[in-house]
Amino acid sequence: MSGRLTAKPLTAAAFAPYGDVIEVAGAPDKIINQGMCGRHHDRAALDFGPDGRAGISLFDAKARHLPHKVDMVERHPEGSQAFVPVSGVPMLVVVADDDGGVPVNLQAFMSQPGQSINLHRGVWHGVLAPLGAPGQYIVVDRIGTSPNLEEHWFKEPFTVVAD
Repeated sequence: MSGRLTAKPLTAAAFAPYGDVIEVAGAPDKIINQGMCGRHHDRAALDFGPDGRAGISLFDAKARHLPHKVDMVERHPEGSQAFVPVSGVPMLVVVADDDGGVPVNLQAFMSQPGQSINLHRGVWHGVLAPLGAPGQYIVVDRIGTSPNLEEHWFKEPFTVVAD
């Protein structure tokens, strides 16, 4: 199983099976702070399982470039994982469906400025891949002592290209 993936624009509808696109869209849910701030409320379903808690970490990732080789995906069975870019660098998001513990039907998405993602618990995904420049991210994910990482290495890698 190998092949070529074309990175598509990241949209909430296309990404819904894998997680949430977190972005300002439409009118705010409420106006706060003496009318000076619009709150776009509860934009991601965070899920940390029964044996963990939410934690905030900072990631500093090296730049990736297209075409991009995907030889491994991973998943976190005990918790969701949200990535909030702070450096404005677009990111490549690779996700896959699960077929009995094996990742299948890989998809590639390209984020736009102002977009963040939340990967649902147990979703197969590629590594953090800021495109064209290094990227810094706030990551909200599960902190706990039980194992929360599964990796799958492909015999033949996939190659992601631009749309």
